[in-house]
Amino acid sequence: MADDGDGRLRTEGSSDGGRGGAGEPPAGAAAAAAAGGEMLLNVGLLALVLLAAYRLYLRWGTRSGPGGAARQSQAAALPRMKRRDFSLEQLREFDGARNPRILLAVNGKVFDVTKGSKFYGPEGPYGIFAGRDASRGLATFCLDKDALRDEYDDLSDLNAVQMESVREWEMQFKEKYDYVGRLLKPGEEPSEYTDEEDTKDHTKQE
Repeated sequence: MADDGDGRLRTEGSSDGGRGGAGEPPAGAAAAAAAGGEMLLNVGLLALVLLAAYRLYLRWGTRSGPGGAARQSQAAALPRMKRRDFSLEQLREFDGARNPRILLAVNGKVFDVTKGSKFYGPEGPYGIFAGRDASRGLATFCLDKDALRDEYDDLSDLNAVQMESVREWEMQFKEKYDYVGRLLKPGEEPSEYTDEEDTKDHTKQE
């Protein structure tokens, strides 16, 4: 120790010039602070991801709650639908809201998608197609009302790629859901199906 000239003692090497930036934190502390900041950032990002997942769950997951579960239970109890043809007006009755059964049309074919009510029910992600001709929406990957037509849609303005997409969707629906009948053109008369034809068709699908 040494007298600094005004009666105070100081430690050797502790002069102002030797303090080595006493106001700055040690290197280890700076690293720890940086690590802590990175950890906070990671936690923040994780929180955002969890929040987004929770919102998705609220939007879709809970829609199969009491009301949705009841509709699914009711739909599961429905007997298999007999073969018949539909006009656009008749098809709209089967939207899962006015009627627990859900039908939709693809490329002039009507399918019973009731067992997929989680997707095609009133609150499902594809519920807009329930009771409607879904051909244009599926071909153009459009899930809003612009893809729906109030009149019969002959799809004549679709290009070759889009029409091929429609046919692929038709095949997928045939494999997964019950084919019920045809979507009638304006002025077209419905066919009369016998019980034998109906049973034979359903047996093929099984």
